[in-house]
Amino acid sequence: MGCFFSKRRKAGKESQPESEDERPRQYSWDHREKVDLKDYMFSGLKNETVGRLPGKVAGQQFIIQDCENCKIYIFDHSATVTIDDCTSCVIFLGPVKTSVFFRNCRDCKCLLACQQFRVRDCRKLEVFLCCATQPIIESSTNIKFGCFQWYYPELAFQFKDAGLSIFNNTWSNIHDFTPVAGELNWSLLPENAKIQDFVPVPTTEEFKAVRVSTEANRSIVPISRGQRQKNSDESCLVVLFAGDYTIANARKLIDEMVGKGFSLVQTKEVTMKPEDAQRVFQEKASDFLPLLNKGPVIALEFNGDGAVEECHHIVNETFNGTKMFVSEKKDTACGDVDNFYNFADIQMGV
Repeated sequence: MGCFFSKRRKAGKESQPESEDERPRQYSWDHREKVDLKDYMFSGLKNETVGRLPGKVAGQQFIIQDCENCKIYIFDHSATVTIDDCTSCVIFLGPVKTSVFFRNCRDCKCLLACQQFRVRDCRKLEVFLCCATQPIIESSTNIKFGCFQWYYPELAFQFKDAGLSIFNNTWSNIHDFTPVAGELNWSLLPENAKIQDFVPVPTTEEFKAVRVSTEANRSIVPISRGQRQKNSDESCLVVLFAGDYTIANARKLIDEMVGKGFSLVQTKEVTMKPEDAQRVFQEKASDFLPLLNKGPVIALEFNGDGAVEECHHIVNETFNGTKMFVSEKKDTACGDVDNFYNFADIQMGV
């Protein structure tokens, strides 16, 4: 009997829950979803239309390689994208948080937005680009650039998820690491180039639901002239300060000015310190110092004869009560533009 009771006590002891020290440890990565790399890769495809719908990439890395004569549409934001050994492809990439890297690609037409853009050992690429930093090409020829132009309802949120500003776009400020004397390895596409002639809207049933628009006035990224030659000696700088309607106001002003025949040369969204404001706004700096703490400013450069007068007219008529910096006079406006963009380029390392 003594043996019986001792066995019961032993059994009872074994049935007790383990102490915390004895339990196997669990870590946060034990609970992460398993990532199937095949879901984030297109490889070895030929004569196909493929892609990913909004929400299907969700910030992951993506790889495209060894594809020929394909149409590829990534309607989502991603971490980084590498594109290797692709020929005669059409490629759309939603906002990419870090880098897009093309290597050994030929005869491709592309539309994409990213933080950094790199091309190496490529030939004959036509790229409509939104890039926060200076695009770089290396050992490549016949690379042509245009400004990003695209819209679908989820795209604005994807720019935010990727940490990209629609106003920071240096698409035409190209650096060639391997220039050849007497030759130009890159050029800008004609200003009247139509995006749908290069990257057509997908017609397959799967992607029709995305509701893409190629209309210039609906593009998420403002379409700028970049480093093309200006039409006029007169430019005007407008700086909008952070608030609930800053982006909407910037878009409204762009629509009004472009609708009246003026050109949007460049845009920028950047944080300013008081000392920056003193350098850029000079004697008017004190009017704007209290507004700098609210967040980044958005700067727009418009070009055309009468740009300064028309900017003042629109701002006074349409945005009455909203404080903005607008170049005072035609004679000093170019200095305003240079002061602001020199500061912004230094701060952003462009």
